[in-house]
Amino acid sequence: MGMGCCYGAFDSCKPTTTNLPSDAIATNNVKQFSYNSLRSATRNFHPSNRIGGGGFGVVYKGVLRDETHVAIKRLSAESKQGTVEFLTEINMISRIKHPNLVQLIGCCVEDGNRILIYEFLQNNSLATALLGSRGKHVDLNWATRASICKGTASGLAFLHEEAEPHIVHRDIKASNVLLDGDFNPKIGDFGLAKLFPDNVTHVSTRVAGTVGYLAPEYALLGQLTKKVDVYSFGVLMLEIISGRSSSHAAFGEDLFGLVEWAWKLKDEERLLEIVDSDLTDCPDDEVTRFITIALFCTQALSNQRPTMKQVVEMLTKKVNLNVKLLTEPGIYKPHSRSSRSNSDKSEETTRSRGLNAKNPFVTSSSQQVSSNSYSITQMFPR
Repeated sequence: MGMGCCYGAFDSCKPTTTNLPSDAIATNNVKQFSYNSLRSATRNFHPSNRIGGGGFGVVYKGVLRDETHVAIKRLSAESKQGTVEFLTEINMISRIKHPNLVQLIGCCVEDGNRILIYEFLQNNSLATALLGSRGKHVDLNWATRASICKGTASGLAFLHEEAEPHIVHRDIKASNVLLDGDFNPKIGDFGLAKLFPDNVTHVSTRVAGTVGYLAPEYALLGQLTKKVDVYSFGVLMLEIISGRSSSHAAFGEDLFGLVEWAWKLKDEERLLEIVDSDLTDCPDDEVTRFITIALFCTQALSNQRPTMKQVVEMLTKKVNLNVKLLTEPGIYKPHSRSSRSNSDKSEETTRSRGLNAKNPFVTSSSQQVSSNSYSITQMFPR
């Protein structure tokens, strides 16, 4: 099993001048660590202790003096704030706590260093456990994968609806979903985008995110809403179900991306062919429902995607999905062209249909919702 790296939630963290004979200085519910103590914990940030990395910095495994194992994220980008402003922003994010969000233990703001210290998660990231090399690969049965989908959806719904301030993650992907010893998922790296200038991103000077997970309206038009995360979560669900990466693979005779391939299989009534061959014992009806939910999440128009709260309901309750609302997914490909006028017009038409009911994606004996479909070629011509 891999060694986990963690990114995510914070407790309050304020500068202090108190000197205590320990690894860290206690300030409210979080600790401020000295840079020297973190150097010692990581053997001077030795490459052999590196356990992860991303757009915001490199993560190292560390062992504190009391032998607590931690994940230490050394932020690589220069913050746009000074020390007080930086800590104020962290303090705001620190109040956000949920079982499916990674927990912060402490921070270090010393000289030019900005370092975050998190709980250590034994099973690393979902990317390593499910999509990584065979040496680090973990066999995850359907029950575990379904639980990971539900837990991640719950954490994301909390960020969108209950966290104050509400947070759009911007970079939901397998490497930002960490797994504890029981393979419970915890989302990391949320809220960090606010600490950096707009030009410190993963893809371009306009958007933060990862190719393969990007909603088309965000990648092409810079439109950032909660539905951007919903799209990325849909892609993530397809990865969990298929055991394949959306970023590094092509599928079928036409070398489709993962989302396109899922839609093609749905059209040809071969949807279960996307399921990971390692899954030998899983209920077809539940798997089909999960794939259908993923396709709802990746629809071309953001207003036709469910909210994460609705997604949680669809994943956790035995409901009948209103497949009449299902439309062709949106696909972002580098160098593709966009059509702002078509997308704006389609969004207005979608709003006029009144699809903002409590959960129009679920049907009942008294609820039948019809929908006219818009294809991705109408929104973003290829």
